[in-house]
Amino acid sequence: MKISTKGRYALRMMIEFGLNPDKCTKICQVAERQGLSEKYLEQIVAPLLKAGYVRSVRGAQGGYMLTRKPEEYTVGMILRLAEGSLSPVSCLDTDINPCEEADRCATLTVWKQIKDAIDNVVDHVTLADVIEEQRNCPDRDLM
Repeated sequence: MKISTKGRYALRMMIEFGLNPDKCTKICQVAERQGLSEKYLEQIVAPLLKAGYVRSVRGAQGGYMLTRKPEEYTVGMILRLAEGSLSPVSCLDTDINPCEEADRCATLTVWKQIKDAIDNVVDHVTLADVIEEQRNCPDRDLM
């Protein structure tokens, strides 16, 4: 399983917003600091805005801000919003497995273990944790 640029950039953008929680951050500032396409970031911020993860502020001092404290977001919330399901196989995308072969699938247990491991990590690491990591390594690239 690979996290696409959409998911990685969404997380990086949320980190940028969380580094200055009391100020608005413009997309052009994120693009410049991260070396990313402003146009692409504008596409990525739309679902974050729609989901209520960020809010926009108009005007000269406007931009985007988190709507909650960084510790209230998990990496999983952000990645699932950007990526959709994080399951390694499509039959685990929903609570009810639609596969007719599920009862006799020898690999299903492996896929469930991989999914559980991924979920365990991304659902227990908060945006605040990642922001703290960034603050401890200010010269570190956020790839």
